[in-house]
Amino acid sequence: MMTATAARFAETAPSPRENAGSMAGEDVAMIRLAATLGRELGAYKPAVYWVDTLGSAALGWGALAALILVPGLPVAATAALAAVAVLALYRLGSFIHEITHMKDDSVPGYRLGWNLVAGIPLMIPSFMYEGVHNLHHARNRYGTVRDPEYMALALKPKISVPLSVMVAALGPIGLIIRWGLLAPLSLLRPVRDFVRARFSALSINPDFRRDPPAGPAAKRWNVMEVATSLFVIAVLAAVATGFIPLRAFGIWLAVLSASMVINQIRTLAAHLWENDGKVMSITDQYLDSVNVPPPALLPELWAPVGLRYHALHHLLPSVPYHALPAAHRRLVAELPADSSYHGGNHPTLAGVIARLWASAGTARA
Repeated sequence: MMTATAARFAETAPSPRENAGSMAGEDVAMIRLAATLGRELGAYKPAVYWVDTLGSAALGWGALAALILVPGLPVAATAALAAVAVLALYRLGSFIHEITHMKDDSVPGYRLGWNLVAGIPLMIPSFMYEGVHNLHHARNRYGTVRDPEYMALALKPKISVPLSVMVAALGPIGLIIRWGLLAPLSLLRPVRDFVRARFSALSINPDFRRDPPAGPAAKRWNVMEVATSLFVIAVLAAVATGFIPLRAFGIWLAVLSASMVINQIRTLAAHLWENDGKVMSITDQYLDSVNVPPPALLPELWAPVGLRYHALHHLLPSVPYHALPAAHRRLVAELPADSSYHGGNHPTLAGVIARLWASAGTARA
């Protein structure tokens, strides 16, 4: 279950720190230990996925239903329900990240189940991330212009930081257009090619163009696209005919918008965003990524499903989220004080974003 890159370094590294040839600049001790942990901790626990996913779905959709169906609640109760709905549905949606890394038999039936309770009603079917996020982990793509999930925000004007959050707030509107308008129009071949290349990936790199699907992925893509489009068109028709009140529709959009804003703020703290487009070593990729480990508790809310260990995930992308805390504890305990691993650990979200803000718009840009 360890990554091919980590395995290659684990097998060839002759000493804890080798700085010759292909090992130049790599923290081999960190990579070798990570590869060992990948072998030891790579087993998926289906029960954990199903309980966490279905529990998040019950909380999120239940709280949203209460907001819609029980008008006139006290302000405190409304705020509490809104917070539960936003955070639970945000956690539920975050499992799309796990789907991109797991094999079909790791958690049998999970992709279908998640798309039914989350992907379709949240308008983010799993194909929007499958085959996209994996490119972000490619050894020679990370941080380059070919990485769909990287923009050197630390080297761009400061306005880029708040602008990215404002764009995320409009995410539900963009998704409604994608599924309610562009999907039907894509029955026309020229439109379909354009939509699939430009509007079929959860990416942040505006220059990224997605390749058309092939093999089994193409069939899954078609099924999920049709299902999501029919869902959105049905919702719009129900709103237009008055079957779904505008108030209910607005609450649904507001909850989704808030969850996307939180995710975007989390994304701002997922990396340092300081690479200028060059190919980076594994160690540098790790150091450009961010862990916000315990004892902080809030990351469990704004970086759920293992996302608080984002830098560690770049070392061990095939390790399931429920095993990352144990992997982190082992790495901290067994690596020396001068290990690069400690450089990827940050105490707070605010500190990482403050660093990004201080760097953006400087002379380097």
